[in-house]
Amino acid sequence: MTAIAVLDVGKTNAKLYAVRPDGGVLSSVSTPNRTLEGPPYRHHDLAGLGGWLLDALAGLAARHAVAAIVPCAHGGTGVLMGEEGPVMPMIDYEQALPADAAAAYAAAAGSFRERGSGIMLGAAHAARQLLWLERGWPRAFAGARAFLHTPQYWAWWLSGVAADEVTSAAAQSHLWSAPDRRPAGIVAERGWGRLMPPMRPAWSTLGPVRPEIAARTGLDPATPVLCGIHDSSANFYRYRAAGLSDVTVVSTGTWIVALTDRAGGVDFDREQPGRTCNADVFGAPVPGMLAMGGREFSAVTDGAAGPADRATIGRIVAGGTMALPFFGFDDGLFPGRARRGRVVGPLAEAAEARFSLAVLYAALLTAEIVEALPPAGTVVLDGTFVRDPLYGAIVGALLPAANVLVNPDNAGVAAGAALLAGHEGRREPAPLKLDRPDTGGLPDLASYRARWRDRFTSENTT
Repeated sequence: MTAIAVLDVGKTNAKLYAVRPDGGVLSSVSTPNRTLEGPPYRHHDLAGLGGWLLDALAGLAARHAVAAIVPCAHGGTGVLMGEEGPVMPMIDYEQALPADAAAAYAAAAGSFRERGSGIMLGAAHAARQLLWLERGWPRAFAGARAFLHTPQYWAWWLSGVAADEVTSAAAQSHLWSAPDRRPAGIVAERGWGRLMPPMRPAWSTLGPVRPEIAARTGLDPATPVLCGIHDSSANFYRYRAAGLSDVTVVSTGTWIVALTDRAGGVDFDREQPGRTCNADVFGAPVPGMLAMGGREFSAVTDGAAGPADRATIGRIVAGGTMALPFFGFDDGLFPGRARRGRVVGPLAEAAEARFSLAVLYAALLTAEIVEALPPAGTVVLDGTFVRDPLYGAIVGALLPAANVLVNPDNAGVAAGAALLAGHEGRREPAPLKLDRPDTGGLPDLASYRARWRDRFTSENTT
């Protein structure tokens, strides 16, 4: 069977999917996306992931006729390249910067319009990494020939062709001003233009797979490698390819990422907590919001297994048990709440309630994110959290004015990336199945949400 091979490199795990040309997933294999402590800093194990990818592609090619390979990946980092490959290891964006490098970037960073996000945790943002590399390793930096965002690094690894791409550049890299559809001012100010390869559409073919990779994996030597795409942008593209508009798409996993096509009237100069500005595959600005939901969910479950159930949600709400943000060091959505997360209330120590509480907490964060964006007629939920039916049900109950729908197939990133392979020939909307969550039998969540918000906002003033 013909398949599109999609490499999806997430912050926590990497997956290789076999996807039908219509977006249906046939199979997948995964591996942890390992990081190494150093030297010279904590960095991604690119060599190890490359070895796994060769084996995974060989297995996929033995079962399918591979029509194309499409890389996609998380934002926030990339690889500084020489003529033959990386000249410095790929920085883990959760790596803390030295104080002087962090201060230097805070002084050099442009306006929110230029950045498209706040200045986030650790070493997040490619521009901040470039400044750190330039200051800390000047010889290697001077010899560099390109900076490749993560999807385009893997596209280069597969094809040998270097390219830039707009969804990746606009994914909180601070190198691209999405509202103005041009490089951010810091690129010219620091002379980094020499590191920016030609901009190519996400669906464009960079070239065939490298001969040595074809020989090692059994792939047809003519297999095309596409330029690739930012992961949440691939998910967003999936719904646009299906013909949806007036829509907010919420992707859930390590991050809760919400993107909307409701850009009219948005003030792209105004910075707000958690607010982002990404770009779609055509380069148009896309308002967004994000929070590190996956780590928060894990902190609240504390190892407890699901599923969530309505009776336990009722007990949690009736007794006022709450998970208060944030357990991790990302507090972009509610500034000042980093590392202040805790569980309070009569069921705080009840292990049997923790999974249901985590689902409720994730849904509360999602509702906050959605309501911070311009209102859209339809809100689509997908990703890791929708595996539990109560997540979609609670979000639907918290957002009664919205048409909340759930995508049950849980592979929107892979489907969207695969649909890029048919972008230029598509004549009708891509197939898509969405479900309406069952909101029946839930307690009064509106008053609970108000009490939850009052509880942690009052703590911020004490």
